[in-house]
Amino acid sequence: QLKLVESGGGLVQPGGSRRLSCAASGFTLEHYTLGWFRQAPGKEREGISCISGSIVSTHYADSVKGRFTISRDSAKNTVYLQMNSLKPEDTAIYYCAAGYYRDILSPRLYDYWGQGTQVTVSS
Repeated sequence: QLKLVESGGGLVQPGGSRRLSCAASGFTLEHYTLGWFRQAPGKEREGISCISGSIVSTHYADSVKGRFTISRDSAKNTVYLQMNSLKPEDTAIYYCAAGYYRDILSPRLYDYWGQGTQVTVSS
């Protein structure tokens, strides 16, 4: 019943921008923490941003702070990740996930996951 579907990935030049979307169904966004995570080849899954609550609270990993922005549109039941000033090291599969804790970027504390969308930053 609870479903998350990411979209918006693709090939981006260094310094470029990309917006990822995560369409949610089967639950109310305000009742969960929604997180964005990424996993590069050979590396562990990394939490990069999350958004929580009926009163919005956001949190960012240091690696993306100042470049990425998380937001949500409750009317569309969708969460977004705006990515600016992209670097080659941002290349990864990006996932959205839902969990029950606020301001948490640990993947193991999220219970529901989307299928991921590939972002490749290369010239």
